[in-house]
Amino acid sequence: MKQKEVSENSKVVKAAGIVGALTMVSRVFGLVRDMVIAAFFGASWMTDAFWIAFRIPTTLSRLLGEGSLTASFIPVFTEYLQKKTKDEALELAYNAFTILSIILTFVSVLGIIFSPFIIRLIGHGFISDPRQFALAVFLNRLMFPYIFIISLGALCMGILNSFRRFASPALSPVMWNISIVAAALGLRSFFAEPITALAVGVLIGGVLQLALQWPFLRQCGVKLKFRFNFRHPGLKQIGLLMIPAMLGAGITTINVFVSSTLASMLPGGSVTYLFYADRIMELPLGVFAIAIGTAVLPSFSRHAAAGNMDELKSSISFSLRLMLFLTIPSTFALMALNLPIISVLFQRGAFNTQAAIFTSEALFFYGMGLWAFSVVRVFVQSFYSLQDAKWPMRVAMIAFVVNLIFSLALMYPMKHKGLALANSLSAVFNVFILFFVLRKKIGKFLDRSFYISVSKIILSSVMMVVSIMFIDYFLPWNTNADFKTKLVYLISAIAIGTGVFFTSAYLLKSQEINSLINIIKKKLTIS
Repeated sequence: MKQKEVSENSKVVKAAGIVGALTMVSRVFGLVRDMVIAAFFGASWMTDAFWIAFRIPTTLSRLLGEGSLTASFIPVFTEYLQKKTKDEALELAYNAFTILSIILTFVSVLGIIFSPFIIRLIGHGFISDPRQFALAVFLNRLMFPYIFIISLGALCMGILNSFRRFASPALSPVMWNISIVAAALGLRSFFAEPITALAVGVLIGGVLQLALQWPFLRQCGVKLKFRFNFRHPGLKQIGLLMIPAMLGAGITTINVFVSSTLASMLPGGSVTYLFYADRIMELPLGVFAIAIGTAVLPSFSRHAAAGNMDELKSSISFSLRLMLFLTIPSTFALMALNLPIISVLFQRGAFNTQAAIFTSEALFFYGMGLWAFSVVRVFVQSFYSLQDAKWPMRVAMIAFVVNLIFSLALMYPMKHKGLALANSLSAVFNVFILFFVLRKKIGKFLDRSFYISVSKIILSSVMMVVSIMFIDYFLPWNTNADFKTKLVYLISAIAIGTGVFFTSAYLLKSQEINSLINIIKKKLTIS
């Protein structure tokens, strides 16, 4: 049994490593994309209009695709692969592809028609400026078909992940980012409002992102076809999971809209400050949280389908320790280096010193909740593997209310910083409620060794921050310094801080660092 658990954990680590590495490549290209956009368009009423218009289709695609379909599809599809034939499992996939295509077409058409109403609702602060409102509506209509494209991509990702193929879905966003960068560089002069080029890049990139996954589906023997058996029992299973999952993801998604809507009522540029800070948050979330969350769902689903609850508990504990070992130091680092990170990445061209400072303030308060945003992912996947999407939905509703209350209370005294802090506080509430509910559902799954391990991670992270403070004492940060000086500061702080963290973890005999060393030794021995 022990050897079996170690084998499954090794598969999780391997899959998370693949997804994490490729997601890192994608996020780097995403940062390049944001740097290009910031340099050419800065933080203005036009960028606020674009980001509001951009958030609507991309957020809805997460709601319909990544946020609910993938999470509800993988456990059922995995169960079919384990307990039935591959042909029966593929028949389920084909019917899911058909009904999803119909729903997405309907949603896309409605979104285009009702864009003015949507922008009034989400970007309420734009109504007072007719030009900004009209631009947001136009861009939203142009990008709305992205929902159709990217949600089909999420289905493809679910199929590939169930076959333990993680590479192409993780790499496909690179094509999307490259497309937007190319559009920003080459298409601006073709439009009366140059920012329209970004919306065109979003659409083209979505098509390329979907197309990249098709050859890998064929390698798995999957050729997506239309099937109209809407009474397929597997569809009912997916639907019973998807409805609460969609509501839960929708509530979480509404948190993003709440921040954007409230930010549109604050001084100009606030939406953009929050967006760029959130983009930096997406880097560790993508590399660590999404990577581990993506890798564990098929593994959790296999344990749940086989009724191996002890192995499921062990996998959850292992995944949480791995997640926290990566995200707790990242949380401390984002808070300690918030301004240097934003300044090095974005402070150039139209993105001035003031924009960098305001964006870094948002990053500080978003960073406080990084560990919580990440841990939520593991807890939610645990519930989905048990084919229970109702509890994540209920808890997401509570987290939404918490976010709304804190947002309204903090937005005026703290401006955009208050909205970022409200998001982090709601994520912390989400974590603790999910923890208590999951423990009641499956029994105790975290032992004393888990809490000792977390204590060592926190202590190592504190030592890392102390080392960064020493760097700042001898090499003080200057926001107005030249780029080379700022880059040297940031690289030095990251390198020394990372070294101190891993050294401290090693001296404290952290279980995770020892596992990492053993994996490296094993790789070197094989070589």
